[in-house]
Amino acid sequence: MDILRYLLFALCGFALGGVLFSYHLPKLLKGVDVCAVSQDHNPGTANAFKHAGIPVGVLCLLCDLSKGFVPVFWAMRSLDPQSPWFALVIAAPALGHAVAPLYHHRGGKCIAATFGALLGLLPISYLVFELAALYLFFSLVWIIRPNERRTVVVFTLFSALTVLGAARTGRWSFAFGAMLLSLTVIAKNLQDAKLEAHAKLLRQAQADEPEVGEQHP
Repeated sequence: MDILRYLLFALCGFALGGVLFSYHLPKLLKGVDVCAVSQDHNPGTANAFKHAGIPVGVLCLLCDLSKGFVPVFWAMRSLDPQSPWFALVIAAPALGHAVAPLYHHRGGKCIAATFGALLGLLPISYLVFELAALYLFFSLVWIIRPNERRTVVVFTLFSALTVLGAARTGRWSFAFGAMLLSLTVIAKNLQDAKLEAHAKLLRQAQADEPEVGEQHP
């Protein structure tokens, strides 16, 4: 029966994560479809800021953080966070955001939802600050581009750090949860990078096609 409680919390987190606030709010408040107007077609916070303005972007950011934070914060006070099953609770909101079953599986890149889930572990775990530090380092000091490549590097190192931390603290449920988060984010960003590369090739091919009536030399 205890396992069912963890699965119920994970299911709630998955369902909440699957609501794409950064798609709905710009469309509702500004009439902007961020998936249609953005180059990467990503229903995420960055595109909400870029195409719907700062106020709407801030609202989307808060909502995407909250859908990761609320279920994990609630579970921390209702379940045993040391249980291995708690890892599913941590990862569920980001997984729901990535899979997005109600949106034909065209979810976002899970960054805000991941930060929200890690914020829900405070004050027992400070993994969220480790992730933030890695992002800042590879964004401001050792700059990696494009964004998808930077994200893959950051979350790969983050996974390694969580394992090292768990070996010291014994909090393996948090480490397993962080690793599941990382796998979700990495897989989604690699998929998006592949799709973007394919779209770029198509645009290049269309640009190279001669116009109707144009003669080749």
